Amino acid sequence: MFQSFGLYTHIRANKIKSVVILCGFVVLILVMTYALNLVAIAFSSSGGYLTGTEIMNLASRNMREDWVYAVAFSLAWFAIAFVLQSTLIDASTGATLPGPAEQRRVFRLLEPLCISVGMPTPKIKVMETDSLNAFASGLNQNDASITVTTGLLAKLNDRELTAVLGHELTHIKNQDVRLIVIAAIFAGILSFVGQMTVRVLLNMGGGRSDDRKGGAGIAIIIAIALAALSWFLAILLKLALSRRREYLADAGSVELTKDPDAMISALKRIEDHAEIDHVPSLVQEAFIENPSTGFSGMFDTHPPIEARIDALVKYAGGNADAVVDDPMRQVRAPAGPAAPIPPAAPSPGPWNPMPQPDQASTAAPGSSPTPGSFIPTPGQPLPWGPRGGPRGKGS
Repeated sequence: MFQSFGLYTHIRANKIKSVVILCGFVVLILVMTYALNLVAIAFSSSGGYLTGTEIMNLASRNMREDWVYAVAFSLAWFAIAFVLQSTLIDASTGATLPGPAEQRRVFRLLEPLCISVGMPTPKIKVMETDSLNAFASGLNQNDASITVTTGLLAKLNDRELTAVLGHELTHIKNQDVRLIVIAAIFAGILSFVGQMTVRVLLNMGGGRSDDRKGGAGIAIIIAIALAALSWFLAILLKLALSRRREYLADAGSVELTKDPDAMISALKRIEDHAEIDHVPSLVQEAFIENPSTGFSGMFDTHPPIEARIDALVKYAGGNADAVVDDPMRQVRAPAGPAAPIPPAAPSPGPWNPMPQPDQASTAAPGSSPTPGSFIPTPGQPLPWGPRGGPRGKGS
């Protein structure tokens, strides 16, 4: 079915890489805090009289206390984003509840997958668009939902749609929605602070540089470099995390459905038909496929379809050329007249004795026949009385 060792090794490796990427965000928050310390000291009343080394040493000492403020600021930003994310996603995509036929079809395919992993069935929503895409939302399993496009429902058969639903269900099971939101918040914090720091320093630094020693100017240059680097790396880390989780979701779908060919076939159908322009970037990152932006994939939210198919072939034993059919077509018998049903054999009983000609023909002369050993002929009296005993002269 699939190569278990290779598949689960692939899953574990991607989880480890995801943890490393999240740790990278924490490091960048600390780097940005250090850059802000450099700025604060350089523009303080004593900053103009300190060398660059003295300013950097003082900023390092201040980090022992200032990290608390960085954490508090980040938590406040997190709280606001967590509260608003579901509302913003629904408003930006225009997702609605599906019609009865769509609801029945998706629920019929999704419920067995949820039962297999012991999860509540997510809410189902539909986007009105011809594009082929889907995404999961919700910060926990109890408020999770899976949104599919009408184009996806129209173009994919049941096996392919089941694979896509397994992909999105894996995102929910692995708490990828929460993880991507956290990464987006980290990147948002670093981008906001980085942009503000760079702009303020570029606008203010030159006016006061004449009154200061070279140490303050060096500190400001270092702060600008650190802020810009943190901002840039935060974006790259967020995108790298998103790509890792897509590989994990593909593997998780195969783990649920045991059907790597269906996942490969679905990705082929979705390729080149996934683009949806009118939704925010955070939602596009959650799609099962988001078209490439170029730059050798560095700024892509998803790995290339070819790379995802290669991973399914290598680790899950899939067929790179797979295009699966509707399973109902495979089991449907050809039309034709129904075969006649043979009549049931009569069962033995007191009023329907089974004929046993061998016993009747070999009975000893003068012996009393027993029920089941007599074959009646027209006009011949029964050999037993009303209660089943032998017929006598008085009977």
